[in-house]
Amino acid sequence: MSTPPAGKLALPELTAKKRRGEKIVMVTAYDAPGARFAEDAGIDVLLVGDTAAMVVLGHESTTVPVTVDEMLLLTRTVARAAQRPIVVGDMPFGSYQVSDEDAIRNAVRFVKEAGADVVKLEGAGPSVSRARAIVAAGIPVMGHIGLTPQSATMLGGFKTQGKTAERALELVNEALELERAGCFSLVLEAVPSAVATRISELLEIPTFGIGAGGGCDGQVLVYHDLLGLTEGHLPRFVKRYANLSGEIKQALGDYAEEVRSGAFPDEEHSYSMDKEELAEFETALESRTPIRE
Repeated sequence: MSTPPAGKLALPELTAKKRRGEKIVMVTAYDAPGARFAEDAGIDVLLVGDTAAMVVLGHESTTVPVTVDEMLLLTRTVARAAQRPIVVGDMPFGSYQVSDEDAIRNAVRFVKEAGADVVKLEGAGPSVSRARAIVAAGIPVMGHIGLTPQSATMLGGFKTQGKTAERALELVNEALELERAGCFSLVLEAVPSAVATRISELLEIPTFGIGAGGGCDGQVLVYHDLLGLTEGHLPRFVKRYANLSGEIKQALGDYAEEVRSGAFPDEEHSYSMDKEELAEFETALESRTPIRE
């Protein structure tokens, strides 16, 4: 892989943070402004998540419809805007499930065409082989277990995973398998806090929790959720740090009202013209003759 630009956070630093007990911050990003805002706020990792299907592309309740080309476009936009954070390209459904070769081919596209630093894929089982193959091709991989939205139907819906001792042990084994396959980090989604804490303790690689409690090495939330841009029901683990949807609606409403009333644009928001030039323009317009060559 190419040498990261100066100032870019290096992957080993994430593991070093875990060893030092420093929490790591990840947030999703889907466009250049969001990437720049996150970088200015000191975010460590930007996940260009397939959640874009819902929060950006308008699909109501699933991440499955988003395509590789759509994810490449969004990832390229974020990678272009972000300098320091690690940019994670989320491999969408269908981009790695078929074979190791297919997974490598699409992972290469995320790095070569979109500028991602690393890629993320969901699940264990066959995904362990996929992760191992992608890592062997020279591309770092972030794993993802627990609630895996791309396969939520098989899991019985968007439900907490690992609530029984048997399933919790399965998650431990899945985490260890992905670590052995070469994953540099792991997302734990919708997992009981006690289980996520034990997994984090067992792994040498850092974990990112989303609905997995404070025992993980880092946390991730969806950009639109934490800023209050998402409306309707939200998962229990989402904390709103702002209510931007209300402010945006108010601003748009004020704009519409001023346009309709004629209050906008006013003189302050308009361009003027030199009086002599204006007079020449009016005279020429009235006579319909050319102003000058």
